[in-house]
Amino acid sequence: MKKAGGQEDDSNTLITMETRTETYGSITPNAPVQPRDRNMFSDGSTRIDFVLVWEEPHCPEKEESTGVNSAHRKWRDTFLSKLRHSGLLQEERVVVHLKTRVCFVLLSAPWNVLCYYAEEISLRVPLQVVTAANTNWSAQMLQYLSVPNPLMQDVPNPPPDFYTCQFRSNKLQRFLGSDNRETFFKTTQRHQVLYEILARTPYGSVAKGEVGVDRLLSEQVFTAAYPLHEGGFKVPVPLVAPQSLRLRQILYAYWAQWTCWRRYQPLDHIREYFGEKIAIYFAWLGFYTGWLLPASLVGTLIFLAGLWLMATDIPAKELCNSGSTFIMCPLCNICSHWNYSSICVTYKAGVLFDNGGTVFLSVFMSLWAVTFLEYWKRTCSSLSHRWDCSDFQDIEERPRPEFTAMAPMTMRNPVTGAEEPYFPENKRINRTLTGCMAIIIMVVVVLMFVIAIILYRSILSIIIYKSGNRFFSFSAGRIASLTGSVLNLLVILMLSRFYIALAHILTRWEMHRTQTKYEDMFIFKVFVFQFVNFYSSPVYIAFFKGRFIGYPGNYLTLFGVRNEDCGAGGCLIELAQELLVIMVGKQLINNVQEFICPKLKSWWQKRKMNVKLKVEAAAEEEEDSVPPWEVDYQLLLCEGLFSEYLEMVLQFGFITIFVAACPLAPLFALVNNWVEIRLDAQKFVTEYRRPVVERAQDIGIWFPILQFITHTAVLSNAFLIAFTSSFLPRLYYRYTRDSSLSGFINFTLATAPHNYSQDHQYTPCRYRGYRDEKGGYLPEYFHLLAIRLSFIIVFEHVVFFIGRLIDLMVPDIPEEVEMKVKREHYMAKEALAENQSLGRKLSEKNVQSGEVLKRRSRHSPPTSDTSQTTLRRIPEEPDPPPPRDLDHL
Repeated sequence: MKKAGGQEDDSNTLITMETRTETYGSITPNAPVQPRDRNMFSDGSTRIDFVLVWEEPHCPEKEESTGVNSAHRKWRDTFLSKLRHSGLLQEERVVVHLKTRVCFVLLSAPWNVLCYYAEEISLRVPLQVVTAANTNWSAQMLQYLSVPNPLMQDVPNPPPDFYTCQFRSNKLQRFLGSDNRETFFKTTQRHQVLYEILARTPYGSVAKGEVGVDRLLSEQVFTAAYPLHEGGFKVPVPLVAPQSLRLRQILYAYWAQWTCWRRYQPLDHIREYFGEKIAIYFAWLGFYTGWLLPASLVGTLIFLAGLWLMATDIPAKELCNSGSTFIMCPLCNICSHWNYSSICVTYKAGVLFDNGGTVFLSVFMSLWAVTFLEYWKRTCSSLSHRWDCSDFQDIEERPRPEFTAMAPMTMRNPVTGAEEPYFPENKRINRTLTGCMAIIIMVVVVLMFVIAIILYRSILSIIIYKSGNRFFSFSAGRIASLTGSVLNLLVILMLSRFYIALAHILTRWEMHRTQTKYEDMFIFKVFVFQFVNFYSSPVYIAFFKGRFIGYPGNYLTLFGVRNEDCGAGGCLIELAQELLVIMVGKQLINNVQEFICPKLKSWWQKRKMNVKLKVEAAAEEEEDSVPPWEVDYQLLLCEGLFSEYLEMVLQFGFITIFVAACPLAPLFALVNNWVEIRLDAQKFVTEYRRPVVERAQDIGIWFPILQFITHTAVLSNAFLIAFTSSFLPRLYYRYTRDSSLSGFINFTLATAPHNYSQDHQYTPCRYRGYRDEKGGYLPEYFHLLAIRLSFIIVFEHVVFFIGRLIDLMVPDIPEEVEMKVKREHYMAKEALAENQSLGRKLSEKNVQSGEVLKRRSRHSPPTSDTSQTTLRRIPEEPDPPPPRDLDHL
């Protein structure tokens, strides 16, 4: 694989610093002395940057371990040999248990390797400390009102903020803290360098994809690869000064504990320990949870108004007092006639969710979603600027290590001018189209399961009715609907697990250049499937169930089974039931899994490791006795943020797309998210191995997905109110017949045709619909159809118009951030002008002395030969060239 050549001389002068007393490697300049760092080699001075682990069967009777895969051993030896050739220091530790031999390889990057790869992957290093205070809008508002802020907490050792730029080894002396090699690169940056080397080092044929530690982990050659946590997470007893706590202990004490549920999250500390990507996720989750407060308040008020309407609704009173006035037609071919007054309780429950307040709630939630996204853009732009990620995706993001190792050729980057690996676009398009076909097939499978559940509900209701049990026969439809919802949830979870594994394989095969692009395509595939998977059943109930049933004597069928009609209380209450089962049920299952499963897995991992310490040993003794690489090996693998984002985005869809059917959905989401933040924090701090930090500019493709859901919610709520709710029929009846709604029940019922009554012992019956006695539509049906279509057009135009106004009125970037960006650009231009002036003076001096000064400016425009796209095939090189010696710097 072609590597970057030797570093060319770069004579540009960086911003001059007036003082250089700050230390970059520590969290704060004046932090107290930290406890002894145990993440060291046996010499006590070489820092451990990464750990590789594998397990082998151990047989004490034989000298050599039996059952070891020879191919795995060969790959492992080759891989470790090439790591040594790339300059990494290694130290092996072995832990022998009763039946298992666990081998740990401790890796460390010396100074010259760190400098070489820091420039290779464009790590950012500090130039100058920024002293501006970081506050949020709620803190500013409460301070302006002189109100004490109950959300504020004093978190010790706040990480300092810096002006940064990309690392250049020939400018080392001008960076902040460069006089101390041990602390110049942060621990997280050392992890990034090690992972870059591990991910791009081949252990076999590059053409066969035998590259990188991730492939070795999937092949079980290694059982784990991880950086180490910085000590334990428990706060020492007796208590010490907060300033002397390690960063992990600070996160546990001031973030992960349940007592912190009403406090601001320490985002800068999270970013310092876990990186920008994880910090942005928690920033978004906290922001979203805060915005759920007004939504849940309005939804709860609408729900309480529904409770009041249950007791005062005139049509509900008419139905409950109707006695035997309305004899309804059978709900299935073998069912008998039934009394409409028997569904009094169910009808009142339907009024709880189906009332005029749902219209206001639908409009409110649509505008809430638009405003939430606009203000998140402002918050995200502030965070990305503060964390130096504003230009990450466009300029700074490097190709994925796996892509670098497996790409067949190189091409000059038109933005940076650097030579980068390249994969032909036509091949990628063909592979992407193949992946799309897989998505379509899986969507068809989902729809097949939806049809199967529809038939299940119809058949089960017939079977229950035939059972002869009076109680169950009366509730046959309700039992079939509820069990169908639970079965649908189980099918959803089963299909999700299978498809996510398939999407990983397809996205990896498509060979995307950057990690952001890779994740965006993976998320897109999974979301399309999950959108259909989770929302197909609610969409069917909301918009299709009960629409194509025909009328008595002319019922429509599906595979010989009569089409489903809405339940006794209407389709809206069934939709509310479906939403509660899927949304709340999924949240409960996820929270139980996140709370119990990690503890069970951690217990099993510790039991498998068979640690020799006694359970009753003190925590301090355990920490001193067991090496940190063994302690971290007992933790769980961090599986990333995809499942966390997906859970929240699907929740966002439930509370916006179908909010007209369930006003309490925002409240359930709020309670869930309060729990979710603490569970996620505890997982990352106490139960997961430390992930390799990743930079991110924003939440990625999740933001366009949220925008899509917001637009879909407007149309969905418009159709729900128009065709599923009784709001418009009641409004029509109020203005054309009786303003008190007296007689509305009789207005909504049609009489079965005469020939149908003859076939059923001359018993006249009623059914819901706007038809005459021959089955033809009445004029009222067409009047209502015109009103419904007009309502949809007016509703979506008004909401989209107001949403567009909000979009225009709320700038994407706050004014203070724009001023900071302009100031930084101005300072960069001033520095460039100063550098060019200095360069001209040096050039004139050198020419006069007979010397020719050759220099190349990064800021000069590229010449014609560099702007042309050139493709070069990469020869397969088994060994990457070792980094040059930088000890003289």
